[in-house]
Amino acid sequence: MRRREFIGRTATALGAAWLGSKAFDPPSFALPSFTSPSLPTKFNAADTIVLGHTGIKTSRLAMGTGTVGVGHHSHQTALGIKGLSDLLLNGYDQGLRFFDSADSYGSHPHVAEALKHVPRDKVTVLTKTWARDPASARADLDRFRRELGTDYLDVCLMHCLTEGDWTDRYKPVMDVLSEAKEKGIIRAHGCSCHSIDALRAAAKSPWVEVDLVRINPIGSHMDADPSTVVSVLREMKAKGKGIVGMKILGEGDLRNRQDEALKYALSLGVLDAMTIGAESKTEQEDLIRRMAATQVNG
Repeated sequence: MRRREFIGRTATALGAAWLGSKAFDPPSFALPSFTSPSLPTKFNAADTIVLGHTGIKTSRLAMGTGTVGVGHHSHQTALGIKGLSDLLLNGYDQGLRFFDSADSYGSHPHVAEALKHVPRDKVTVLTKTWARDPASARADLDRFRRELGTDYLDVCLMHCLTEGDWTDRYKPVMDVLSEAKEKGIIRAHGCSCHSIDALRAAAKSPWVEVDLVRINPIGSHMDADPSTVVSVLREMKAKGKGIVGMKILGEGDLRNRQDEALKYALSLGVLDAMTIGAESKTEQEDLIRRMAATQVNG
């Protein structure tokens, strides 16, 4: 037998023996895993969301009633009780279930009128108190329910907090709201923050269940630059707090950049909901349409 033929047959035999032997299983190689590109994530204003760990289900978009809301007046309350209540009901008909009100906006009577025409348990009513002492807080809870024509409030927030030590300074007010929750007068409590120190305190406080936070891509009317605020919001999110974004359009500074502002807010992954105040049905329906058209890469 020629040398080359012998070597070939020997190699074939050895290969067959190797393949048939369990002692010489071929080595396994881990193939690199390839993740397919993320598909765009679609959002709708009427999406049902849950506010943190509160168990409160509502719509992704809240109907704000307090654009430039101060002194019991706002752009929305300027529409009159019928005008604003009709606007809220128009949103309700399109799946919006979140009414955002406050004492300082003067919008309780307008929300009350809308509540006469919808099932109470189908709507989330959020309001806010400026009380800084327990007696005022108790009085506000009673008055708010009378003004809104409801036995309970879904969410009551301490309004416009700026102090870094607010969780110590205003603990008596927090205790009143905690007691109100135990009695079923409110379903959840929390705060709206208007300084980065107050926001950081809210993130650390176990008492805060819902936080109304200012966020937009240009830092307009915000507590700090967007990246700083977002870092605090991620801390809140990790702790299970319900986070509702406000100043999404920078109190009008982004009125001509709405799509950019909406995409930014939705892409953060930290907001459960957002509140935006429309001033007409056309504006409201345009906002709903824009949100539905927004695509965010997951």
